[in-house]
Amino acid sequence: MTSLNNTSKVKNKKIRVGRGIGSGKGKTSGRGVKGQKSRSGVAIKSFEGGQMPLYRRLPKRGFNPIKKAKIAILNLDKIQKLVDSKKIDLNSQINIETLKKSKIINSTSNKIKILGSGDINVKINLNIDFISKSAKEKLEKAGGVVTLKKEN
Repeated sequence: MTSLNNTSKVKNKKIRVGRGIGSGKGKTSGRGVKGQKSRSGVAIKSFEGGQMPLYRRLPKRGFNPIKKAKIAILNLDKIQKLVDSKKIDLNSQINIETLKKSKIINSTSNKIKILGSGDINVKINLNIDFISKSAKEKLEKAGGVVTLKKEN
Protein backbone atom coordinates (compact mmCIF):
# COMPACT_ATOMS: atom_id res chain seq x y z
CA MET A 1 0.00 0.00 0.00
CA THR A 2 1.36 3.43 -0.99
CA SER A 3 0.73 6.59 0.95
CA LEU A 4 -0.43 9.89 -0.54
CA ASN A 5 2.70 11.61 0.75
CA ASN A 6 5.03 9.44 -1.33
CA THR A 7 6.66 12.34 -3.25
CA SER A 8 9.49 10.33 -4.79
CA LYS A 9 7.21 9.22 -7.67
CA VAL A 10 5.38 12.54 -8.00
CA LYS A 11 8.41 14.82 -8.44
CA ASN A 12 9.54 15.13 -12.07
CA LYS A 13 13.18 15.77 -12.83
CA LYS A 14 13.83 19.24 -14.35
CA ILE A 15 15.06 19.17 -17.97
CA ARG A 16 18.45 20.92 -18.15
CA VAL A 17 18.70 22.31 -21.67
CA GLY A 18 21.99 23.03 -23.43
CA ARG A 19 24.00 20.41 -21.51
CA GLY A 20 25.47 18.36 -24.34
CA ILE A 21 24.39 16.16 -27.22
CA GLY A 22 23.65 13.15 -25.04
CA SER A 23 20.90 14.90 -23.09
CA GLY A 24 18.63 15.22 -26.14
CA LYS A 25 18.31 18.96 -25.47
CA GLY A 26 21.84 20.05 -26.39
CA LYS A 27 23.13 22.61 -28.91
CA THR A 28 19.93 24.56 -29.82
CA SER A 29 18.13 23.54 -26.59
CA GLY A 30 14.93 22.48 -28.35
CA ARG A 31 14.46 25.89 -30.02
CA GLY A 32 15.05 24.80 -33.60
CA VAL A 33 17.48 26.63 -35.85
CA LYS A 34 18.05 30.40 -36.25
CA GLY A 35 15.17 32.87 -36.50
CA GLN A 36 13.69 35.36 -34.07
CA LYS A 37 12.15 32.74 -31.79
CA SER A 38 15.47 30.99 -31.22
CA ARG A 39 17.00 34.12 -29.68
CA SER A 40 16.69 35.11 -26.06
CA GLY A 41 14.72 38.14 -24.87
CA VAL A 42 12.25 38.13 -27.76
CA ALA A 43 8.54 38.65 -27.04
CA ILE A 44 6.34 38.32 -30.11
CA LYS A 45 2.90 38.16 -28.46
CA SER A 46 0.40 39.23 -31.13
CA PHE A 47 2.88 39.99 -33.91
CA GLU A 48 1.52 38.87 -37.29
CA GLY A 49 4.56 39.30 -39.50
CA GLY A 50 3.90 42.97 -40.25
CA GLN A 51 0.23 42.44 -41.12
CA MET A 52 -2.12 44.74 -39.20
CA PRO A 53 -2.76 42.80 -35.97
CA LEU A 54 -6.24 41.61 -35.07
CA TYR A 55 -6.52 43.85 -32.00
CA ARG A 56 -5.92 46.91 -34.22
CA ARG A 57 -8.19 45.77 -37.08
CA LEU A 58 -11.27 45.47 -34.87
CA PRO A 59 -13.18 48.61 -33.82
CA LYS A 60 -12.77 49.92 -30.29
CA ARG A 61 -15.79 49.20 -28.15
CA GLY A 62 -14.55 49.31 -24.57
CA PHE A 63 -16.93 51.00 -22.17
CA ASN A 64 -19.14 52.60 -24.82
CA PRO A 65 -22.34 50.57 -24.84
CA ILE A 66 -23.75 50.13 -28.35
CA LYS A 67 -27.39 50.71 -27.37
CA LYS A 68 -26.72 53.66 -25.07
CA ALA A 69 -29.63 56.11 -24.90
CA LYS A 70 -28.69 59.52 -26.28
CA ILE A 71 -30.34 61.98 -23.92
CA ALA A 72 -30.93 65.55 -25.09
CA ILE A 73 -30.75 68.15 -22.33
CA LEU A 74 -32.84 71.33 -22.23
CA ASN A 75 -32.73 73.99 -19.53
CA LEU A 76 -35.76 76.08 -18.55
CA ASP A 77 -34.13 79.32 -19.72
CA LYS A 78 -33.64 77.79 -23.18
CA ILE A 79 -37.33 76.76 -23.28
CA GLN A 80 -38.33 80.31 -22.24
CA LYS A 81 -36.22 81.78 -25.09
CA LEU A 82 -37.81 79.37 -27.58
CA VAL A 83 -41.29 80.36 -26.38
CA ASP A 84 -40.41 84.07 -26.67
CA SER A 85 -39.10 83.58 -30.21
CA LYS A 86 -42.30 81.57 -31.03
CA LYS A 87 -40.40 78.39 -32.02
CA ILE A 88 -42.51 76.43 -29.51
CA ASP A 89 -46.31 76.37 -29.75
CA LEU A 90 -47.84 76.68 -26.26
CA ASN A 91 -51.20 75.20 -27.27
CA SER A 92 -49.87 71.77 -28.24
CA GLN A 93 -48.11 69.21 -26.09
CA ILE A 94 -44.32 69.41 -26.35
CA ASN A 95 -42.53 66.08 -26.71
CA ILE A 96 -39.36 64.75 -28.32
CA GLU A 97 -40.93 64.45 -31.80
CA THR A 98 -42.06 68.08 -31.91
CA LEU A 99 -38.63 69.26 -30.69
CA LYS A 100 -36.92 67.16 -33.37
CA LYS A 101 -39.22 68.54 -36.11
CA SER A 102 -38.50 72.13 -35.10
CA LYS A 103 -34.76 71.20 -34.97
CA ILE A 104 -34.37 72.30 -31.35
CA ILE A 105 -32.71 69.02 -30.40
CA ASN A 106 -30.58 66.67 -32.48
CA SER A 107 -32.41 64.01 -34.49
CA THR A 108 -30.10 61.29 -33.14
CA SER A 109 -31.25 61.77 -29.53
CA ASN A 110 -33.91 59.35 -28.39
CA LYS A 111 -34.69 60.70 -24.90
CA ILE A 112 -35.01 64.14 -23.34
CA LYS A 113 -34.29 65.60 -19.91
CA ILE A 114 -35.33 69.01 -18.60
CA LEU A 115 -33.00 70.76 -16.13
CA GLY A 116 -33.87 73.66 -13.84
CA SER A 117 -31.34 76.31 -14.83
CA GLY A 118 -33.08 79.64 -15.39
CA ASP A 119 -36.73 80.62 -14.94
CA ILE A 120 -39.92 80.03 -16.88
CA ASN A 121 -43.10 82.11 -16.69
CA VAL A 122 -45.45 80.44 -19.19
CA LYS A 123 -47.87 77.53 -18.89
CA ILE A 124 -46.36 74.68 -20.88
CA ASN A 125 -47.46 71.07 -21.42
CA LEU A 126 -44.48 68.68 -21.52
CA ASN A 127 -44.32 64.96 -22.31
CA ILE A 128 -40.70 63.96 -21.57
CA ASP A 129 -38.49 61.15 -20.27
CA PHE A 130 -36.66 62.79 -17.34
CA ILE A 131 -36.85 66.00 -15.30
CA SER A 132 -34.90 67.39 -12.36
CA LYS A 133 -36.64 68.27 -9.08
CA SER A 134 -35.94 71.99 -9.40
CA ALA A 135 -37.23 72.09 -12.99
CA LYS A 136 -40.43 70.26 -12.00
CA GLU A 137 -41.05 72.70 -9.13
CA LYS A 138 -40.51 75.76 -11.35
CA LEU A 139 -42.74 74.41 -14.15
CA GLU A 140 -45.59 73.54 -11.77
CA LYS A 141 -45.24 76.93 -10.05
CA ALA A 142 -45.71 78.59 -13.47
CA GLY A 143 -48.83 76.43 -14.05
CA GLY A 144 -47.28 73.95 -16.46
CA VAL A 145 -48.06 70.24 -16.73
CA VAL A 146 -45.32 67.60 -16.80
CA THR A 147 -46.02 64.00 -17.83
CA LEU A 148 -43.17 61.51 -17.72
CA LYS A 149 -42.97 58.63 -20.19
CA LYS A 150 -42.94 55.20 -18.62
CA GLU A 151 -39.72 53.14 -19.05
CA ASN A 152 -40.20 49.95 -21.05
